[in-house]
Amino acid sequence: MYPIEIVQPMKEELTDSGFSELLTSDDVNATLQKKGTTLVMINSVCGCSAGTARPGVLMAVANSQKKPDNLTTSFAGYDLDAVRKVREHLLPYPPSSPSIALFKDGQLVHIVERHQIEGRSAQMIAHNLISAFNEYC
Repeated sequence: MYPIEIVQPMKEELTDSGFSELLTSDDVNATLQKKGTTLVMINSVCGCSAGTARPGVLMAVANSQKKPDNLTTSFAGYDLDAVRKVREHLLPYPPSSPSIALFKDGQLVHIVERHQIEGRSAQMIAHNLISAFNEYC
């Protein structure tokens, strides 16, 4: 598990912008049982998370007219129980961090995996997410 001193600033980049943390499997289950749309950002310490994933998610939320009802995040390598549970809901997609998933009424409707984040700009990730928000939110 990563030390809190490393992950806290990365967590706060999202929580300071209105994302709630999914810290346990119970948090994940309760959140995904809600009606409406839920965005889940599996955050991580990797460079693509800092360089494009988190900025892209924040850009999408800030610039989209349609937004998910719930903005959530969990940290790979730190919020172990919650990330494990989120990944169960992402099957058959393999574990990926960072990754960004959109659920509607508890069902996965859109996912952006790490291989779709690496090498792409924050603007490209935001555009991908805004398109999904427009379709599902």
